[in-house]
Amino acid sequence: MITTSEHGLTTAEAAARLAADGPNSVAPPAPRSLAGRVGRQLADPLVALLLVASVVTAVLGDLPDTIVIVLVVVVNTVIGVVQEVRADAAIAALDRLAAPSARVVRDGHDQVVPASALVRGDLVRLEAGDVVPADLTLAEAQEASFDESSLTGESVTVHKGAGEDAAAGTVLTTGRAEGIVVRTGADSSLGQITALVTGTKPAPTPLQRRLAGLGRTLGLTAVAVSSVVFAFGVLAGEPVTRMALTAVSLVVAAVPESLPAVVTLALALGARRMARTRAIPRRLHAVETLGSVTVIASDKTGTLTQNRMSVRSAVTADGARHTVTGDGYAPDGEVSPGVSAPLRLLALGGLLCNDADLIAPVREDDDWAAAGDPMEAALVAFAARCGLDTAAERERAPRVAERPFDQDTRHMTTVHRLGDGRFLTVRKGAPESVLGEELLPAAAALAADGLRVLAVATALTEAEPDPAAPPPLRIAGLVGIGDPLRPGARDTAAAFEASGVRLLLITGDHPATAAAIGHELGLADEQIHARTRPEQKLDIIADLQRRGEVVAMTGDGVNDAPALRRADIGVAMGSGTEVARQASELVLVDDNLGTVADAIGEGRRIYDNIRRFLRYALSGGVAELLIMLAGPLLGLPLPLTPGQLLWINLLTHGIPGVALGAEPAESGVLRRRPRSPQESVLGDGLLRSVLAGGACLAVVVLAAGLVAQAMDRPWQSVVFVTLGLAQLGVALAVRAKAAPGTPRNRSLFLAVALSAVLQVAGVLLPPLQTLLGTETLSLYELPACAALAVLPGLAFRLVQRSA
Repeated sequence: MITTSEHGLTTAEAAARLAADGPNSVAPPAPRSLAGRVGRQLADPLVALLLVASVVTAVLGDLPDTIVIVLVVVVNTVIGVVQEVRADAAIAALDRLAAPSARVVRDGHDQVVPASALVRGDLVRLEAGDVVPADLTLAEAQEASFDESSLTGESVTVHKGAGEDAAAGTVLTTGRAEGIVVRTGADSSLGQITALVTGTKPAPTPLQRRLAGLGRTLGLTAVAVSSVVFAFGVLAGEPVTRMALTAVSLVVAAVPESLPAVVTLALALGARRMARTRAIPRRLHAVETLGSVTVIASDKTGTLTQNRMSVRSAVTADGARHTVTGDGYAPDGEVSPGVSAPLRLLALGGLLCNDADLIAPVREDDDWAAAGDPMEAALVAFAARCGLDTAAERERAPRVAERPFDQDTRHMTTVHRLGDGRFLTVRKGAPESVLGEELLPAAAALAADGLRVLAVATALTEAEPDPAAPPPLRIAGLVGIGDPLRPGARDTAAAFEASGVRLLLITGDHPATAAAIGHELGLADEQIHARTRPEQKLDIIADLQRRGEVVAMTGDGVNDAPALRRADIGVAMGSGTEVARQASELVLVDDNLGTVADAIGEGRRIYDNIRRFLRYALSGGVAELLIMLAGPLLGLPLPLTPGQLLWINLLTHGIPGVALGAEPAESGVLRRRPRSPQESVLGDGLLRSVLAGGACLAVVVLAAGLVAQAMDRPWQSVVFVTLGLAQLGVALAVRAKAAPGTPRNRSLFLAVALSAVLQVAGVLLPPLQTLLGTETLSLYELPACAALAVLPGLAFRLVQRSA
C-alpha cells in the first residue's frame, strides 16, 4: 500500500520517483519507418499505374520514357514523404501542447503540474469535471460519483468512498475527492487499454473524405477521356503501345495525385499556426469546420471576461454595503467603510464553505493565482482583505461534513467543528437558492452592476447537523464578484458580427448580470441567455442546428461536456476542467474568445488555399485533356508524348502546388459570410473557373502549336514549353489578395522560378532533349512562347480581381 502525508511528496521525492518509474504517459507508437512511408506513397493507385507503365516501356526498350516515368515517381514520392513527415511533426507538437494537467499537493502546497509528471505516492485533488489522471486510492471522497464509461462502457455513474480505487481516465462528475497515486503510465488501467490502440490510424476528416471522392470522380473522367485519346491516336496510325502509354500518362497528369498530401499538410500546419495564437485544435477536422461556423454560443466567465475574479462589493445581513478593492487574487486590499463583525462573519462563511486556495507568486514579476475554482479563490482573497488569517481560520474550524455544489440546488453546504465543541454550518450559492425574500432586492442591484452574486447563510448548533438537512440558517450576507471584460472583448464581438458569425451569451448567471455584460458588449437581448441549465444549453444548440446553423460552443465545466460534444465545434477553456477539454475539438489556452476569431480566420485561409490548389491543378489537368483530345482533330497528331506530359506534371503539381498551401489569408477573410458545410469543395463558382481556365489554357497552347506547325517549326516542343509555362503562370495568378503589408509567400515565387527554368531546359539541354523527345527552340521562339503563356494567367488574375 502506497501512502503519503497530508503535505504530499517533496519536490525531491517526486523527481526521484519520476526518474525511476518514468512519466505518467503511454509511450507513443513508433514513428513510421522510411520504408513504410515510401511504401504508402507507392501504393497510391495512380503511382502504381505509373510503375506498371515503366515496366512496359522498359520491356519495349523505350529508355527515355522509362527514365522520365521513374523520375516522376521518385520526385513525387520524395515530396509525399516530406509532407507526411512535416504533418506528423505538426500533429505531435499539438498533442504535446494539449497535454492534460493535474492538481497535486507537494511540499505542503497545492500545485498544478502536467499529468505526465505524476508519480506513485502523489496526493491528487479532484473536483467535479476532472479526469482522473492516474490510478488512485481515494483518501477522501465527498459525494463523489465517477463516470467510468471510458473503461467499462457503462453510462451509469458510480459512487465511491474513501479506500476505494479510482481508475485513470474516469471522470469525477459530482463532489470532490483526494487520492494517492498507486499506478501511472502504461501500468494504469487506462494505460493498459491505450497501449492496445496506440497504433490505430486516425479517421480521415470530412474534407479529406470529400476530396477522396472528388479524386475518384476525376480519375474516372480522365480514364474516359484518355480512352478517347487512345482511340483517336490508334485510328490516326500511332503505335498501340505508344498510345496506351500516352493514355496512362494523361490519366496521371490530369488528376492532381498530390492533393491528399497537400490537404493533410495544410490542415496540420494550419493547426500548428492556430496553436501559436493559443488555440489548440485537438482534431484536424476542427481546422476545416471553423471556416463554416455561423454561431458562437459563449459562456461569459473567462472567455469574454478576464477570469480574474475579485469581490468588489458586499452586503451584510444588516443591509450595510461595503466596497472592496484589491488586485486579482492578491490577498491585500482595502474594505470601505471598514470591517464590521457582520462582514467578518460573511467573509468567514465564504472562506470555510470553499475548496479553493491561493497560490503565492514564485518570482517577483508573477501574480497570485487560483488553485481551484476562480470564484471560490476570490472569496479566499476577500477573507484575507477583511483581515482574516485564512490558513488559521480553516485550521480552527475544520470541515467535518459537506454537501458539494449541485447544479439542481445551486448551492454548497459545509459543517465545521469549532474550538468550543459547537458546529458551524455554512451554505453558499445563488441568492434565490439561499435567501428568502430578504436581501433579494440588494442581490438584484448588485447583479444590475454586472457583478456575479453569491449569498452566504450560517447556523450555529450544539450537535453536528446533517449538511443535506441543515438547521434553520440565518443570512450572513451577499458578495458581488467582479470579473472585468477582456480589453478586446467589444472588438471581438464586433469582429464576429462583421464576419457573419452571430455571438450568443449563454450563462448561468443572474439575468441582470448577464444583461449588463451583454449590453456592454453590444449584444441584443435575444442574444443573451441567463440562468441556463446544462440541458437547456443542449436544447439551444439543437434548435440552432435544426435551423441550419453551424455552432461553436464554449465551456469549461463538467456540465458543459454534453453541449461541447453536441456542438459542431466544442471550444474548451484551457483553465477549465479536463473533461471539458476532452469533449472539445479546440482548446483556448488563454481562455480568450478573441482567439476563436483568429482561429476562424485561419480555418478560412486553409480552406481557401485548398481551393486555390484545386483551381490551379485542375485547370492544368482539364487543359491537358482538351489538348490531347482536340489536337488530333486540329491536325496535331500527338500534341504531347507521355514523357512530356509527365515532365509537365512533375514540375507543375510538385513544389509549386505545395507552396500554394502557404499563401497568406485574403484581406477580407473575416469580413465575408461563412461558407455552407454542405457546399461542394468545387462549389461557389470554382468548377466553372476550373473549366473556363482549362479551356483558356488549351486554346492558347493549341494556337501556339498550330502557328508553329504552319511555320514549319517544332510545334510539339512549342506546345510543351507553352503549356508548362502557362500552368506556372496560373500558379502566380491564383495567389491570395492579401492585405497591404502582409509578407509575400516567397516559397511560391522560388518554386515557380525553379520549375520554369527546368521547363525551358527541356528544350535547350541536349540530355533533356533526348529524354523528352524535344527539339531546340530559337531565341525568338522561346520569348514568344513565354509571352503567350502569360495570357491565361492574366485572364485568371483579372477574373479573380473582379470577383
